[in-house]
Amino acid sequence: MLRNFLIRSFLTVGLFASTWAYSVTDEVSYGNIRDVVSTHLHLELSVDFKAKQLTGYVEHQLNWQNKAANKLVLDTRDLTIEKVTFFSGDNWKQANFKLFPHDDVMGSKLSIDLAKQPDKVRIYYTTSPTASGLQWLTPVQTAGKKAPFMYSQSQAIHARSWIPVQDTPAMRVTYSAHIQTPKNLLAVMSADNSKNLNKKDGDYQFQMPQAIPPYLIAIGVGDLAYQSMSSQTGVYAEPSILASAVAEFDDTQAMIEANEKLYDEYRWGQYDLLILPPAFPFGGMENPRLSFITPTVIAGDKSLVNLIAHELAHSWSGNLVTNATWRDLWLNEGFTSYVENRVMEEVFGEERAVMEQWLGVASLKSDLADLPKNDTILNLPLNGRDPDDAFSNVPYVKGQLFLMYLEEKFGREKFDAFVKQYFNHFAFQSLTTAQFEAYLNKHLIEKHPGVVSKKKVHEWIHKPGMTADAPDPQSDAFAKVKQKLDSWLSGELAIDELKKNDWSVHEWLYFLEQLPEDLSKQNMVLLDNTFGLTKSSNSEISFAWYMQAINSDYWVVEQPLESYLSSIGRRKFIVPLYKALANHSPERKKWAEQIYKKARSGYHPLAQGSIDEIFIK
Repeated sequence: MLRNFLIRSFLTVGLFASTWAYSVTDEVSYGNIRDVVSTHLHLELSVDFKAKQLTGYVEHQLNWQNKAANKLVLDTRDLTIEKVTFFSGDNWKQANFKLFPHDDVMGSKLSIDLAKQPDKVRIYYTTSPTASGLQWLTPVQTAGKKAPFMYSQSQAIHARSWIPVQDTPAMRVTYSAHIQTPKNLLAVMSADNSKNLNKKDGDYQFQMPQAIPPYLIAIGVGDLAYQSMSSQTGVYAEPSILASAVAEFDDTQAMIEANEKLYDEYRWGQYDLLILPPAFPFGGMENPRLSFITPTVIAGDKSLVNLIAHELAHSWSGNLVTNATWRDLWLNEGFTSYVENRVMEEVFGEERAVMEQWLGVASLKSDLADLPKNDTILNLPLNGRDPDDAFSNVPYVKGQLFLMYLEEKFGREKFDAFVKQYFNHFAFQSLTTAQFEAYLNKHLIEKHPGVVSKKKVHEWIHKPGMTADAPDPQSDAFAKVKQKLDSWLSGELAIDELKKNDWSVHEWLYFLEQLPEDLSKQNMVLLDNTFGLTKSSNSEISFAWYMQAINSDYWVVEQPLESYLSSIGRRKFIVPLYKALANHSPERKKWAEQIYKKARSGYHPLAQGSIDEIFIK
């Protein structure tokens, strides 16, 4: 498989960057990709933890699309541009450039005058200590407490805060890098890391041979160790959590094989995981070859490994076939959520897959109740907003439900063949929703007439809310949990009978989701004393329990909740908890604000932005 992968990727990766995508209008990028595109980047950067800065240059190899063009326009955000040079003849020569005023969403346009259309341009620059795409952590903010840590988070439009680049998913580049760090730290990137496995000398080389959009360029630097899980998979983590991470995620190879069985070969060579410090604002980030993962999914029982299935699924949907603009995010996330669930079914069984479907739909329904109408459309209108402000469960779960709907209508055999063909046809390309619709119509709707109408497809993609005939996953296991919950609430079932249940984490999450918001303090105490919910080490259960505790005025959780908010940075958990506390009462809002003031410096800038708004209002 690896030999075939190498032959296939090196022969095709440079050919697959579809030139049609260069005509796409990306409303949150200044990049002039219709005139000129970067085909390869080389990064030459030094990592300075004391200054919290990257310093060096990026070299762009250019492919000019427009013979009359004389400028290269790049996206930047809070970068200090020192000089720009271009290669002409045998020499590097100085280029004139202009850095435009800062825009709150898009950053600053960097326009470079290049009348002779050179093949190479270098931009020498330094990042800001507050770059939105980088987080710098002190030793005390890490798992091991011994060394600092730095990592990037470039999605959606944060690559521009640490690389001057055409920061749009419509274009794709290969890249190489030379990274210098303090000698006791290891650097890793979303690239081939094999040259750096057995050394920690502060001097690291990387190559990424497959073309990827800029938001998938990623870096991490810290006190990292590595352990393989199979010939194709492994884990990078701080030494103190490496063993537990490997034990939790050692089914990753089985997930790769399940994906390959359904959707053809994995085309990226190695697949490793980087376990980040708790401040990471997301569950995971699908950086190719090296997914970035939150430690909050290390539960000790593999109950939360669907997140690994999700990030791995991006190796087909998102990384291999990519949304051309952030309006089309559902093409990444809807397909990935669908593929994730299919793989979970393949590896862990249908019952678990259906329970995870139900939990996803419950989260979607909560979002649909709160979101503006236009934000419930799959082909999301951004209207000048930062894409981060528009993300919700809609592209993920509504997108997944749309694909489940098509699977139900056409049958799994026909739909599997379509999805596999879709991934192969658009491999290493970026596409819009309009292009997907045209492909869907030609290869599925018209190929099997009378099953699903174009009108119905349009309703799913372009209309707000949910369709009346959307899939409604139901779990027999959840039905039994609900029956016992109702019996306990009515007094027909004693708490000791509930204690006899050997419920999975998914069943416990359902149980907690179904509790009445005004559950009596007496029953809260009874549940807590019987099941130790306040002391749970599972981050998902803790979150659900703390939300219930806030609603029920159960302040036994006060100290554990403060510790929870102070020790993790995952937005999925901390943002709703801060919102619930702020909306509870003036006293609880003041208490939450005090916690936030102490914890804020440990949160990622994306989390800070979301929570700042809660207390500004």
